[in-house]
Amino acid sequence: MAKVVIIKFKNGGKPYYFQAKEGETYFRNTPVIVETAKGVEFARVSNPEHEVPDSEITQPLKKILRIATEKDLEIYESRQAKKPQLMKICKEKIEKYELDMKLIDCEYAFDGSMITFHFSAPERVDFRELVKTLASTFHCRIELHQINPRDEVKYVGSLAPCGRVCCCAANMAEPKHVSIKMAKSQGLTITPGKVNGMCGKLMCCLSYESEYYNEAFAKMPKINSEVGTPEGKGKVASVNMLKMTVLVKIEDGNGGLVYRTFHVDELKFKKNVQKPED
Repeated sequence: MAKVVIIKFKNGGKPYYFQAKEGETYFRNTPVIVETAKGVEFARVSNPEHEVPDSEITQPLKKILRIATEKDLEIYESRQAKKPQLMKICKEKIEKYELDMKLIDCEYAFDGSMITFHFSAPERVDFRELVKTLASTFHCRIELHQINPRDEVKYVGSLAPCGRVCCCAANMAEPKHVSIKMAKSQGLTITPGKVNGMCGKLMCCLSYESEYYNEAFAKMPKINSEVGTPEGKGKVASVNMLKMTVLVKIEDGNGGLVYRTFHVDELKFKKNVQKPED
């Protein structure tokens, strides 16, 4: 086990492990200055010093340089205040070169040595001339980073179909693996409007309860399969995996059909290992 401090460079961002500086005490949201591959950066403590398994750490573990001072905070705020102007100038240059790209966000390095512009585009973009122009305009190193539709929502933020802020922008450090099987196992209608998020990809939240639904799915009879009920044999019309109930249509003896709801434990049917894609 090793002691680490978890920091984040922005809200909802990926957490990183750092080694505490000897003699310093950290709390949640403590501003700190750290050294990264891109240089000196400003960040905040997400989780104070605690122990994690050695297997989770990528060596060598970088150190926190110091707790941020008032001067550091002033520098950071001044860099953040310049972002709207940086975005405005970059958009003007993109229009000048008639590039098919959408500017999403920018990041100004704490030491002022580099500016990273994030953009989305339908295909690869030749932005070499744009980089040269921006470098001569801002007199620092320029990086352009193309992001995918899921990351675009993460940067910009948006409301999901549930009415809450999209998971990727609010509380998800890294995108989770999501598959169409997860939607099928949860009994959702497989149409884009039902299972896709604002990015046009499968909703991240489908993965949250996937384990439960996979277990529940295996305990349920198949739709249109025959089951035995306390009122006789019938065919499965639908299932509710939250309540673990099954709606069954049963012949009433007069040639008609009646629908009855039973708990899955009340039914008799051939148990078999089902897969969501079935």
